[in-house]
Amino acid sequence: MKWNWQDADWPNFRYDAVNLVPLEQKFLQSAGEVIGAVRHFNEDDSKQLRIELLSDEAVKTSEIEGEFLDRASVQSSLRQQFGLNTDDRQIRPQERGIAEMMADVYRNWHAPLGHEGLFQWHSMLMAGNRYIDTIGDYREHEDAMQIVSGRLDKPTIHFEAPPSRQVKAEMGTFIAWFNQSGPDGQTPLQALTRAAVGHLYFESIHPFEDGNGRIGRALAEKSLAQNIGQPSLISLAFTIEKNRKAYYSELERHQRTLDITDWISFFSETTLDAQRATLERIDFFIQKTKFYDRFRDRMNERQEKVVARIFKEGTAGFKGGLSAENYISITSTSRATATRDLQQLVEIGALTRTGERRHTRYSLSLQK
Repeated sequence: MKWNWQDADWPNFRYDAVNLVPLEQKFLQSAGEVIGAVRHFNEDDSKQLRIELLSDEAVKTSEIEGEFLDRASVQSSLRQQFGLNTDDRQIRPQERGIAEMMADVYRNWHAPLGHEGLFQWHSMLMAGNRYIDTIGDYREHEDAMQIVSGRLDKPTIHFEAPPSRQVKAEMGTFIAWFNQSGPDGQTPLQALTRAAVGHLYFESIHPFEDGNGRIGRALAEKSLAQNIGQPSLISLAFTIEKNRKAYYSELERHQRTLDITDWISFFSETTLDAQRATLERIDFFIQKTKFYDRFRDRMNERQEKVVARIFKEGTAGFKGGLSAENYISITSTSRATATRDLQQLVEIGALTRTGERRHTRYSLSLQK
């Protein structure tokens, strides 16, 4: 056998459910922590947190596929989707499309899965795409659907999906499985097991000409949301992107077999890491809110610009720490002005300083 879908027992995946119980318990516990943390926000902060988490997921799920989007444009489009105030910036079709899909996943997590919903997601993602023949429907081309890399004259085939003529029937079976395996379905599965199996199952069918990875990750988030009874706001794509090579390696390995305990363990651990990342980012958002409450009216425009640039780096912070040279580069100001601005930020307690002379670095002074 070469690929999983060519096995006579397809799509009956096999796994050791007993060994997965501790992971499932950890997921439910962490899900409760995320839900509890979000409930402490007021309405305005809750809306802003939702925009920040969804925009990061939108940017990262695209980045995994080699498409780099402007985060500010994605955020602006998301704000439009949720009826919030926004600016008048120009938004490219691909940024609007991914924002529309992420908003739909968030709003309609509880809805049963169907062909039309998947077609809508695909149409959103492929808005403005001139390079594929079929948008908003399953692929129809006669050529084999292959995932390849390497030289054109000697490619490495990582996976070959079922031929296009089989896709509609395969997706009918997949959709029935997805709905029946939900918490209210006939054969419910635990949260992590269902999301992991569903992701591998969908990616193995690879039903669209393009966008399968992004839609597959959206399905995983929909699945997890249904199992916990509300949007997960989980940083799944954010976490996968940081370990993209291992993700593709495990996916490829398990598209050759129906024995997938190791895949479910890998995907589950990735999901648990994503939950931890979400909790870290919620904590960071709280610190950011407190920081601006303390210092918003005590900074000039240059200082505000630099602080916003540091916060843009997220929980990882400004690589190597902020230097005077960084400050000059961001603000296009003189060294003397940069020195005064930085010294003032230290004096009011907004920044902390380490090192001396050319090794001096600055970091945000955040409160837990």
